[in-house]
Amino acid sequence: MANVSTLTNFHREHAAVFAEYEGWLLPQHFGDPAAEYRVLRGAAGLIDVPERALLQFTGPDRVAFLQGMLSNDLRGLNPFDGQYTAILTQQGKVIADVRLLCAMNSIYLDFWENLKAKVIGHLQRYLVADDVEIADRTAEYTFLSVQGPSAEMVLQKLRSDVLLPTRPKQHAMIDIEGAAICIIREDRGGDPAFDLVIPRANAIQVAHALSQSGRQFSATWVGEEAQNILRVENGIPRYGLDFNENNLLLEVGIDDALSFTKGCYLGQEIVERIRSRGHVNKKLCGLVLDGSTPAAAGDSIHAYSKVVGSITSSVISPRLGRPIALGYLGKEYWNPGTIVSVQDKESVIDATVSKVPFIGSS
Repeated sequence: MANVSTLTNFHREHAAVFAEYEGWLLPQHFGDPAAEYRVLRGAAGLIDVPERALLQFTGPDRVAFLQGMLSNDLRGLNPFDGQYTAILTQQGKVIADVRLLCAMNSIYLDFWENLKAKVIGHLQRYLVADDVEIADRTAEYTFLSVQGPSAEMVLQKLRSDVLLPTRPKQHAMIDIEGAAICIIREDRGGDPAFDLVIPRANAIQVAHALSQSGRQFSATWVGEEAQNILRVENGIPRYGLDFNENNLLLEVGIDDALSFTKGCYLGQEIVERIRSRGHVNKKLCGLVLDGSTPAAAGDSIHAYSKVVGSITSSVISPRLGRPIALGYLGKEYWNPGTIVSVQDKESVIDATVSKVPFIGSS
């Protein structure tokens, strides 16, 4: 049975059409996916993100322990700073991509909830003599996201007396409708975005305040369909769709998740070996497709009558007026402008390798 959001009944009252995604029943759209996409590109969209897990790390060894477990460098982080990073296997493969938030007396990691058991089990396996406690806060909190060119205006009109975070992953505590909210700056694709970590008990009143009909500056609910189009246009890979534990970190294109200068961490030997060699054998690339039909995940990519990769995500881009895709390609085919084809059992689609993001900011 699929997991459901705290806001599921609230969404039903707002004409949501639901579908299952990665084990969660989420709004696919609220009646008009095309209009929701335009909101994300031109105004402010409000997104329910219940499928995030939240772990809290306390104890005097928390920084040292996580410094040895994460691919990025925690040194120099101050309270209310944040960072994108990854948890790797000894073989340099990605267990999870995570966001780290540095609080006054603790560190938080948030990531996709369906990875929680794997992440906790992995971390506890290496937690031997370190004075660190790991607490699962997932049941206590949920996430909303306000995204788009007007996202900052929506939040400022709601709380004009507070300063919003200005740097990526920077966060602050604010009060909305009597609830203590952690608000995180998380720009995606050039447009402002803010993720809100909300006590679950306050989720409905905060959602209502952000989307209050009749208020001049409010956000519009956006479902998974429009979000996914924007994600692919922005070239942002998603764990479980575009990469998983079978992928090396350097294949995925999330280079902002690692440091080459931090020193020893789990999986670092493989990462450094690949860097010294100069490249991985395959990596995630962008593709612009001919025609009007997106590819399907798993479709093979061909060049010169041989398979050279496979599709992971594909959508029709409203901005470009044609299908685009993310997919893995062998190193000989990475250069933008390279001509390949995408094939399934019934058709062949010509495609051109593209830089990502496909589209700049609004």
